[in-house]
Amino acid sequence: MPNYRRMHRPGGTFFFTVNLADRGSRLLIERIDDLRTAYASVAAEHPLCTEAIVVMPDHLHAVWTLPNGDSDFSVRWKKIKTRFSKAVLKGGADGGLAPTLRVSASKRAKGEVGIWQRRFWEHTIRDEADFAAHVAYCHFNPVKHGFAERPEDWPYSSVHRAMREGRWAA
Repeated sequence: MPNYRRMHRPGGTFFFTVNLADRGSRLLIERIDDLRTAYASVAAEHPLCTEAIVVMPDHLHAVWTLPNGDSDFSVRWKKIKTRFSKAVLKGGADGGLAPTLRVSASKRAKGEVGIWQRRFWEHTIRDEADFAAHVAYCHFNPVKHGFAERPEDWPYSSVHRAMREGRWAA
């Protein structure tokens, strides 16, 4: 069994990539309201500062700063994934149909529903330049993947908040 090591820096800032199991899916943007609800409810229980975020059809990137004395980003991602999955499986807030999912035997044995990849990728932000690079990575990801010509053309991104706050120029 792999022994995954995670950086535990209380009050640290981290960059994340979280993927759906089906990398051809559009579930995250099709069910954006369910994702937003799951995210907000977890953030209310386990505070975090979302420095940047972009939601793509099959994955998302985020930069978080955790409160002083807190380094448990794993519990936050687990709860976000679980709440989103439950909403999707019951049809969601919009009354849409639950998707038909192919779930591997190993995931089924662990009680997983197969919407998300099991883990996520995280990187501890080292300094201001690293922070700026990862925020820009989030904002430019829709351009990189061909979903938008400019970051501000993609609706599922914190770039709009950054523009309102004067931290990002169009």
